[in-house]
Amino acid sequence: MSDGKKPNAAQMSSPSFRLPALDQDFLLGDSMRGLRFQLEYAKAEESLRIWGVRSTIVVFGSARIREDGVGRHAFWYDEARAFGRIASERGGSLRAREGVRDNVIATGGGPGLMEAANRGAADIGAPSIGFNITLPREQEPNAYSTPELTFRFHYFAMRKMHLAMRANALVVLPGGFGTFDELFEILNLRITGKAPPLPIVLLDRAYWESVINFDALIENGMITAAERDIMQFAESAEEVWEKLVAGGVLTRLP
Repeated sequence: MSDGKKPNAAQMSSPSFRLPALDQDFLLGDSMRGLRFQLEYAKAEESLRIWGVRSTIVVFGSARIREDGVGRHAFWYDEARAFGRIASERGGSLRAREGVRDNVIATGGGPGLMEAANRGAADIGAPSIGFNITLPREQEPNAYSTPELTFRFHYFAMRKMHLAMRANALVVLPGGFGTFDELFEILNLRITGKAPPLPIVLLDRAYWESVINFDALIENGMITAAERDIMQFAESAEEVWEKLVAGGVLTRLP
């Protein structure tokens, strides 16, 4: 027997009737792009605050380098791992002090030299961060970043922001387009005053000078010698750390 009410199945099943927070089609639409940016900022920010991460040492490098690689590849992997351990032992991330951790290793979260730096921190039980990005290939979280500090981003811009905003130092290992992108992003922020002074050290001068002719940029008036000298070079993990300390990594905080 009918109760006299008009059926409302069409209304109940309409996308417009879904709660906005549960409507994935709406949340993934163009009008919500700004909100998605905000969500990618807030989710990582909340976890980093819970862990007391005040500052980081950002490590960039190729995702394609393997521990058993040929030529210099194995050396680069070993030095990246050694640096992750050294920085975590001496930089303040191993144990929180008054609820705060400084100089926590932060990488792009993927394989290769990023994995090696996270692994070095894990070797001594220190936390480290993996800021992953959704990509068609190569990118999935390595097994060494702290699970609660392993994030995934859709937007490169928000990932870059999180990499830069707590950075107390930048260490750049050999890499390709992605590593160049991140290196020049930070250099540009430094040169334009959008980021505070921080030490920037590149491992393996021979590699970097073989792939980027910094002197040619100066000769053609594209950069100044002072801008080039924002970067330093080192040949080992221990030397990288020495130059970071000389640059104030243990005294300067964001």
